[in-house]
Parts: sequence; structure tokens; C-alpha cells
Amino acid sequence: MTLQKNRGGSARLVLLIAALSACVSAPEPPAARAAAAPPQEPQPTTNTWPIRQVANPPLPYRDIDQNETPPPALVSVVRNLGQSFHGKVGIAVRRIGADWTVAWNGNALFPQQSVSKLWVSMTFLDAVDRGKLRITDTTTITRNDLTLFHQPSAALVAREGGWTTSYSDLMRRAMTQSDNTANDTLLRAVGGPEAVRSFLARRMIKDIRFGPGERLLQSATAGLDWRQDYSVGRNFYAARSKLPMSVRQKALDNYLASPPDGAAPSSIVQALAKLKEGQMLSPASSRLLLSIMAEAKTGPQRIKGGVPPGWHYLHKTGTGQDLPPRSTGYNDIGIMSAPDGANYAVAVMIGSTTVSIPERWALMQAVAKAVVANHEPR
Repeated sequence: MTLQKNRGGSARLVLLIAALSACVSAPEPPAARAAAAPPQEPQPTTNTWPIRQVANPPLPYRDIDQNETPPPALVSVVRNLGQSFHGKVGIAVRRIGADWTVAWNGNALFPQQSVSKLWVSMTFLDAVDRGKLRITDTTTITRNDLTLFHQPSAALVAREGGWTTSYSDLMRRAMTQSDNTANDTLLRAVGGPEAVRSFLARRMIKDIRFGPGERLLQSATAGLDWRQDYSVGRNFYAARSKLPMSVRQKALDNYLASPPDGAAPSSIVQALAKLKEGQMLSPASSRLLLSIMAEAKTGPQRIKGGVPPGWHYLHKTGTGQDLPPRSTGYNDIGIMSAPDGANYAVAVMIGSTTVSIPERWALMQAVAKAVVANHEPR
């Protein structure tokens, strides 16, 4: 179910968020939560990654109940949140195992930024499932492999002049820390952007683009041609600051008009649902990826900030470049799990906005609270 856009004001958003905060039910007592927890999943024998227990294991595929419909109140809240937000926003909520998606701007393409790291990890694990790669294989990263922006692994490369580590370590860094160099190294291992696009096409996931990799994507968005020395220190920022403002504005406008990494929120929640249901990867790889997503350290005040005790949330965030007063690509996507075992795939994608970060957090948390408040146990 997709909602059409109307106009609204920020005052309505504030009132909605306050109302949602009041209607979220109290969390279960600890004893009840412990009793509802599923048994520990065995670790897969094909991968050596230590798997953290997640709220629910991947669901087996089952027929969808075609008669299910979304809660009317959830439809109304999502519509009003979208209307009231000052900026371009896409929202999608899909109950996993049901045949409905509530969406605002659900079919529009929004810049993913680091949300796209999820597809790289899926493509890598698919190659592991097919015997093309092994998660225990190692690779060496040198200064020529560094990217830009957030890349904690660059310190290890600089200190040692070259850093050798396993693909499993790189996946964890890419997914939990959003390390750009770790992600681009995985991307090269699977065969580059075309391999990711091919994987998504084979899984029948439409309207999710995959860009050219972090270096080319970010430099073009800023109005620059990539040079490897931009990966060192503050060189990229210095080069970007020297550009005329008209060049930067045009480059950013072009990126937002047709983002090469653009994705539709409704397509994202469909892919998350298929991951949870075991339709994207093998059971072992599905458990592995969901476990890693549960350990994400980024964006604690985004959607996760609205998830109450007793519920669980695993996710991937994305954050784009700012050109004041505009911020772009401020995203969070993931799976919310209720105490009774129900699961919801959720995506909030802010393409462009001038509102403060706390206001963006409030929107994302309001979506989480709306899911909780309108949860209907089967």
C-alpha cells in the first residue's frame, strides 16, 4: 500500500511524535522476555564467524496470507509523518510474512550512501554459498586501496604500511562500523559493482541501484575527479573546499536528481523481508549476516532510538555529504522484532533536508514507535 503526498507542517510532526511516545505499551518484565527468547542457533559449519544470537532466526519460506491488511492507524501515521517532515523523505514498513507494505514515497529513488554496504555483504556471502570465495580467505590492503571519509582501517594500513586481514573481519568492519575501505575491498573481491547488480537481479529485487564504489561516487557528488591522494588525511576536504560553490551545488543537484546509488524504500523492505525469510542467502549465511547487523554501532539515535525494551532491532545506516544548509542521504534500514516473534522490515530514507539532526532522529524514532503501537499479534 503506497500513500500519496500532501502538505503539512512541523507542528503536526511534533504532535504525532508526542502521541506515539504516549501510546507505546510498557515493555515486558525481564522474566517474560527471557521466556520468549528462542533457543540458541547452532553456528554454521561452512563459516567460521562467531554468530551472535539474534531475536529470531531466518524464517522458512511460507505462503503469504493474501487477506492480511495493514493497521489503518499505521497507514495514517506514516502518511502524516511524511507530510509533516520538511525535506524529501521516503518511509516503508513491511510486516514480514504478510502481504502488505505501508509506504510514503515508497517507489521513489533515494540516495543510499552506506546502506548499500548491505548489498555488498550479501553478494559476498552469495559467492561463499556458491563456493566461489571463502570467508576465511585473507587479503592485504595497501595505501592504494584506501578510500575516503569514514575508514578506521586506514590507521592500520598507515601504521603497518600494509594490512592483511580476513574477509570476515572486513565484512564486520563494513557492516558494524561502516568502514568504507573495508567495504570497497569486499566489493573488489566479488567482482565489482556489476556483480552486486547481478545478484540483486537474480533475487528479483528491483529499484535498488548500486553505484561505482565509494571513491568515484563521493568525488563526483562533490564535483571532483577522484585522485588517490584524496584518501590521505584531509586532502579530499581541502580540494572540495576550493571548488566554487556553483560547482558543488550543481554536482550535488545532479546526484540527488538521479542518484547512481538510489533505492526505493519499498524495494529495500522487500529485500530485508526476503533476507529474514531465507530467500536471499543460504540459512547459514542468512544467520551470519543478521547476526552482524545486530551488532551495528552506527546510528543509535535513529530508528533504534525508538525501539523499546523487549523488541530487537538490527540494521544498517547511511549518511551522505552536507552542503549547508542541506544534508543528504540520512538513512536507516533494518528489521524490528517483537517479543512475540513478529518481524517488520523498516526503511526511513531522508534524501535531502535542512532540518537539524535531532529532528531527523525524531522522525525515525516516530516510525519505530508507530510500528510498536500498531503491532497486532497473530
